[in-house]
Amino acid sequence: MKTLWIRLGFITFILLIGLWIVLPSGFKLTGIKKDVKIAKGLDLVGGVHLAYEADLKGITNQNRDAALTSLKNTIDKRINSLGVSEPLIQSRKYGDNYGLIIELPGIKDINSAIGLIGKTALLQFKEQGLSGEWVDTDLSGKDLVKSDATISSQSGEPVVNIEFNSEGTKKFAELTKKDLNKPIAIFLDNELVSAPTVQTQINDGKAVIEGKFDINQAKDLAIQLNAGALPVPIKIVEQRNVGATLGLDSIQKSLFAGLIGLILIAIFMILNYRLPGLLAVFALAIYSIVSLAIFKISTLTPWGITITLAGVAGFILSIGMAVDANILIFERAKEEYRSGEDLYNAYEKGFRRAWLSIRDSNISSIITALILFWFGSGSVRGFALVLIIGILLSLFSAITISRTFLLFVTKTRLKNIKWLFGIRR
Repeated sequence: MKTLWIRLGFITFILLIGLWIVLPSGFKLTGIKKDVKIAKGLDLVGGVHLAYEADLKGITNQNRDAALTSLKNTIDKRINSLGVSEPLIQSRKYGDNYGLIIELPGIKDINSAIGLIGKTALLQFKEQGLSGEWVDTDLSGKDLVKSDATISSQSGEPVVNIEFNSEGTKKFAELTKKDLNKPIAIFLDNELVSAPTVQTQINDGKAVIEGKFDINQAKDLAIQLNAGALPVPIKIVEQRNVGATLGLDSIQKSLFAGLIGLILIAIFMILNYRLPGLLAVFALAIYSIVSLAIFKISTLTPWGITITLAGVAGFILSIGMAVDANILIFERAKEEYRSGEDLYNAYEKGFRRAWLSIRDSNISSIITALILFWFGSGSVRGFALVLIIGILLSLFSAITISRTFLLFVTKTRLKNIKWLFGIRR
């Protein structure tokens, strides 16, 4: 009984944390200046639609597909750095023209998105020649390993810290040794950003880009440098803000349909299995709260979950799978009780006997969802990701929460009221 009390305490703790996170007003974490809320897809909240055309004139026909893939990967890195969840980036070809279609859910500032995606971010380091003009060196942005924006402790102004790879570190050390007490210029997109004078040889491969920009510009520059320069020039041929493609009425009807389905499931479980069915419904309610909490928390990570209508379908489907697990357990428990076991042992053995079937069926579902996630795109990937998380949580709900509730009540006086359990010998 002591173990059951510990489990109940753990479940209660999880429930309280989940309720705290999913409060409608959101919640604030220390150091984070925004409410954490569930990220919604383009079909639910709208966003930005951009169409780009790539200039591949200088690339042979056999290498154009590879160049477009490289372009897509570079832009994908920049968009991920923007914090956009579940963007849609599609290659397109029409005649001899190549391009990309980009859709960014939740983005309202279309000019900011265009600026960050389209800039080439060509970083060059130059030294002064005999004529006083800036001369190219072999050190450039391709030698970078990372960059980040920060505030200078000396000037109090935004700066971008850069760090070179091993080859770049050697180049930078030789360059600072050669140009000691001379300026080295930093050019971005062929424009002079700064030209600091070398005070000492720098051997650790680290440097600072200073310029007249604010912290947001510094962050954008760091993002562009980390993602790398665009492999081919691009130009925008279409831009527009788009509203939620489903419309508020469609969304409400879809959610209402899901709610009706859940209510009918709850009624079926309670009428058919009585007290165990009611406890299973409580377990599913906890499962739903914890799932929503995970959806919210995920927005703080690079792998944030964006909920589209397909994701809502995946969430509801996983609830149905959790109910299926409970049904298997209850039916196994009935068999054990009819074979002569007492109520507690009947449910304990019922859980153990049903576990192998539950495990195998859920593993096959996870494998299918992983295939969808790996080969799918857009809302298909969102559906698969939500389904995977839902399956894992539904296993926890059926095997831990429902099990703890049932074993606990079979240790109380309620075990003597057999009709509550809907089973008889």
